[in-house]
Amino acid sequence: MEARTVECLTDGRRMDVLLSEAAGISRSRAAALMEEGCCLVAGEVCRKAGAKPPAGREVLLRVPEPRDPIPQAEDIPLQILWEDSGMAVVVKPRGMVVHPAAGHADGTLVNALLGNLEELSGIGGEKRPGIVHRLDKDTSGVMMVAKNDEMQLELSRMLKDREIEKHYLALAEGILKEKEGRIEAPIGRSKKDRKKMAVDPEGREAVTEWKVLAEGRNCSLLDVHILTGRTHQIRVHMRSIQHPVCGDPLYGFEKGARVPCLMLHARSLSFRHPGTGEKMTFEAPLPEDFLKGLKSNGIDFPQASSSAASSTR
Repeated sequence: MEARTVECLTDGRRMDVLLSEAAGISRSRAAALMEEGCCLVAGEVCRKAGAKPPAGREVLLRVPEPRDPIPQAEDIPLQILWEDSGMAVVVKPRGMVVHPAAGHADGTLVNALLGNLEELSGIGGEKRPGIVHRLDKDTSGVMMVAKNDEMQLELSRMLKDREIEKHYLALAEGILKEKEGRIEAPIGRSKKDRKKMAVDPEGREAVTEWKVLAEGRNCSLLDVHILTGRTHQIRVHMRSIQHPVCGDPLYGFEKGARVPCLMLHARSLSFRHPGTGEKMTFEAPLPEDFLKGLKSNGIDFPQASSSAASSTR
């Protein structure tokens, strides 16, 4: 994507809000461009994101071309369920970190996406994919990513407005008394262990629905539908009802079911495409270690299949 200039008129609102809407970028990105001197109001540089000039003033915003990313593209095989010019739906393998960070400078999902996606125009001024939602390192499954600022904003809005339906498969400890249920319990950072999250009355709203699909040897396979997207939400909520996810090193029982991995898999995503309005559903196949964990605990579950053609690059 080349550098471009966006023109508009002030209307009494904050400048970051006005520019975000006019340029199709996030407010934080608009504010950052203002700080860099990329915004002129009536011919003068405006750097204050909260400024509210009188209505009717001419505004020019220069949006630079995307910079080369700090994360580097890597030739990592990645299963792509679907892709167009604005977004992609991919399968994240278990054990892969989503973002480069301390201790994980490479080999991440972002590195793999940079090496696999086509027509990547950039997010926030960098040639990188936009991660709309995340999965823990040890959780496998389906994810959607944006290729440009406009799609990033729209997919984030759809998530916030609960227009994207996400279902997981989870093997939980024990046999649940009810065959389905709903957990509404706010989640916040644990006050006892900062590495953990916890149910906290002062935390953020979190809603999880679950349904028993099969029962094994003192364990239950659940379809889990999350209506919010809090960190470790399923793992915290299942522990809160004394049926933690099997194999969970943070929230699981010390002596639980014997499994080869964290038994949590992001199985499916359903949404209407922001551009076409078409209803789309994608399913990520169950990884072999997950199937092995089910079988060793007396559960035989059929493989998932995607509703769209998939490819591996």
